[in-house]
Amino acid sequence: MSNRLMIGRPVAVLSAVLLAAVIVLTAGCTADRGQDRSPRETGPIAVAEFHPGDNATDVNPTAPISVTISHGTIDQIALTNAAGKQVRGELAPDKRSYTITEPLGYDATYTWSGTAVGTDSKPIPIEGSFHTLAPESTVPATINIGDGQEVGIAAPIILQFKSTVTNKAAVEQALTVTTDPPTEGAWAWFPDDGGSRVHWRPKNYWMPGTGVHVSARLYGLDLGDGAWGYSDLTSDFRIGRSQIVEANAPSHRIQVVRDGQTVFDFAASYGEGNEPRNVTRSGIHVVTEKYEDFMMSNPPYYTDVRERWAVRISDNGEFIHANPASLAAQGSANVTNGCINLSPADAKAYFPTALYGDPVEVTGTSIPLSAADGDLYDWAIDWPTWQSMSALPSTPVASTMPVPPGGN
Repeated sequence: MSNRLMIGRPVAVLSAVLLAAVIVLTAGCTADRGQDRSPRETGPIAVAEFHPGDNATDVNPTAPISVTISHGTIDQIALTNAAGKQVRGELAPDKRSYTITEPLGYDATYTWSGTAVGTDSKPIPIEGSFHTLAPESTVPATINIGDGQEVGIAAPIILQFKSTVTNKAAVEQALTVTTDPPTEGAWAWFPDDGGSRVHWRPKNYWMPGTGVHVSARLYGLDLGDGAWGYSDLTSDFRIGRSQIVEANAPSHRIQVVRDGQTVFDFAASYGEGNEPRNVTRSGIHVVTEKYEDFMMSNPPYYTDVRERWAVRISDNGEFIHANPASLAAQGSANVTNGCINLSPADAKAYFPTALYGDPVEVTGTSIPLSAADGDLYDWAIDWPTWQSMSALPSTPVASTMPVPPGGN
C-alpha cells in the first residue's frame, strides 16, 4: 500500500512539470511571433493626373493644359517642347496643380518633367507627353483698322482671310467687337475675293469719340477643310469727329458737314451720266485712301493722267479730286467720267480733313452704288439684309438685294 503511493506521487509531479513546460513554451512562441512582425510596406500615395492624358495626340494647342496632384503637392515641374524650351505656366497657391498659360504650337510634342511629394512624404516623378494637332494648312488674316487709328463715322471693320474658310459660323463666334459707348452692329460675310472676308458695321453711323476693341480668336480654330487659324488678332481704335460729305449731283456742289456744321461748300462737277460708265453712283460711299498725287487711268478713254489731292470713295474709280480741266463746268454742269471734280484750291482745302471711314453721301444720279462697284458697299445694304448675311442662325428676312440709301 505504501509502495504504490510512493510510486504514484512522482508521476503526478512529473505530469505537472511537463504541463508547466508546455504552457511556458507556448507562451514563449506567441511572444516571439509578435516581436518579429513588421508593418506591410506600401508605395507612395501621391498620384499625378494629366490633362490631356499621357500620350494624347491631336491636342488643340489652345486647349486647357494642366497637371493635378492627388494626395500631395508639386515640388518641381516643367513642360518643354522638342527643342527644350520651357512653356509658361502657373502653379496654384496650394501647389496641387499647374496650368499652362500660353498657347502651344501646331504639330509639336511636349513633355512633362518634375516631382511631387505625397502627404506620406514620399516623392513621385511627374512624367508624361502629348502631341498637338497637325493642320493641313493655316490661314492668315488681317484687320483693316490698326491700333491707335482714328477713323470716320462710317468706317466698317473688315477681317480679310488669305484664302477661303468654310467654317464661317465658328469664325464668327470667335469674333467680338467691344465699344464704349455700346453700339448696335453686326457681322456680314461678303463674296470671296481672293479669300473669305467678313465685315462689321454699326446699324447707324458710329457716335463720334467711340472707343472700339476688336478681338479675333482664330489661332487653334478649325476653319474647315483641314485649314486652321494662323494667329489671334486684335485692334484698338477710336472714332473721330463726325464729317459727312453731302454730294447732290444736280446741285453741282458738295458740302462738307463737320459735327453738324457746314465747313465747306464747294462748286463741283459730277459724272456726265450720258452712259453707265460715267454715272457717279448714288449711295453712301466711304473714304478709303487719299493721295496728294495720283496717276489715273480709264482705258481706252485716258491713261496715266496726273491728278492732285485725290480722295478715293469707291473701288470703281470714283475720287473727289482737283481737276483744272473741268474748272469751267464746276458749279454748273456735270462733265466728268464719274469722279467728283473740284478746283485745285478747294480740293487742297478738303484733302487734309478726310479720314478713312468718312461717309460721302451721293444723291441724284441714275445708278445706285452696289457690289458691282467694288468691295466696300456696306452702307448700300439695308439693315435686315445685312443681318441676314451673318453665318449664325437668325430670323429670315424678305429682302435679299442691296437697297440704295440715296435718291435718284
